[in-house]
Amino acid sequence: MARVKGALNTRKHHKKVLKLAKGFRGSESKQYRVANQAVMRSMQNAYVGRKRRKRDFRRMWIARISAAAKMNGMNYSTFMNGLKLAGIEMNRKMLSEIAVADPNAFAKLVETAKNARN
Repeated sequence: MARVKGALNTRKHHKKVLKLAKGFRGSESKQYRVANQAVMRSMQNAYVGRKRRKRDFRRMWIARISAAAKMNGMNYSTFMNGLKLAGIEMNRKMLSEIAVADPNAFAKLVETAKNARN
């Protein structure tokens, strides 16, 4: 059987890595070895960032709900507990949208939460 050299596959892999490193500064986008390290690091950071984005959005939603609840004379934890007791199951994303877009509807939700706690 004839000997197969690895040049073609190696070149393909190197081009793939250098394509991912496009836009990096200096040798990180030109030299394979440096680019490979930079790409591996950037892939790790991208993975972490996708998890982090979910946390950041949840924090933002809670901050919005908390601010709107305080404007209606109630704090966040008692508001959420009141909604739970009233049997209103709504996620934080939707509650924050209501708080921003429709303050009157949010005020009614606060009243419902207050009544459920009493």
